[in-house]
Amino acid sequence: MTNNDILRRLRFVFDFGDSQMMSLFASAGFSASREQVSNWLKGDENPDFKPLRDVELAYFLNGLINKKRGKREGEQPAAEKVLNNNIILRKLKIALDYKDEQILEVMERAEFPLGKHELSAFFRKPGHNNYRECQTQVLRNFLRGLQLTLRGATRDHSDTTEQ
Repeated sequence: MTNNDILRRLRFVFDFGDSQMMSLFASAGFSASREQVSNWLKGDENPDFKPLRDVELAYFLNGLINKKRGKREGEQPAAEKVLNNNIILRKLKIALDYKDEQILEVMERAEFPLGKHELSAFFRKPGHNNYRECQTQVLRNFLRGLQLTLRGATRDHSDTTEQ
């Protein structure tokens, strides 16, 4: 799953329009034009498609946290230059203010059950003995479960472009 796939899925899950997408980037300190947002959301085969870099997705996720939880006082957190699925899952957990049980329910809804210990391993520090790398299928199913939870049983075209 690419950063563009993640952005497309999150846009669909939360039903964001272009203006809302631009606002999310801006609230985290990144000025994204309508054209940029549009090009990031296009399919890979479109000639205007532009790949979304990790730092740009990090700005979006930080903006989502600001929107859902409120902007924190003082200096805003810096956008990570390199993202992995563990960081993305953690940022979504923070934005949605989900507890572990809620994430497990979302995963269950996507018919991809996880154990509590398995889930907690994704949120450990990389050097920790019980740290586990979050695989793409886990993140994909979490996003699918979110879609089912927040939008119901509708399907969007991004489900057919899985990698």
